[in-house]
Amino acid sequence: MPRDFTLHDLVLQINGQPKTFAGDPLPATLEDILQQLNLKTDRVAVEHNGAIVSRAKWAETPVVAGDRIEIVHFVGGGVE
Repeated sequence: MPRDFTLHDLVLQINGQPKTFAGDPLPATLEDILQQLNLKTDRVAVEHNGAIVSRAKWAETPVVAGDRIEIVHFVGGGVE
């Protein structure tokens, strides 16, 4: 079955699921991806193609079609 995307779309695997990003400009870095996903960046850890990427490197880590990204959300809690 054909997918609805164009050559100008970016398709990534995010947490094991295909995710298509469209628009101009397309996201170019991990930081761009997290912003487009509206994630609170102080509460996530990111793995890119099997390697954990430190927060300091997100803005300089490029993404290309087919990349695998795993995003883990930290959840606060405590003992009562």
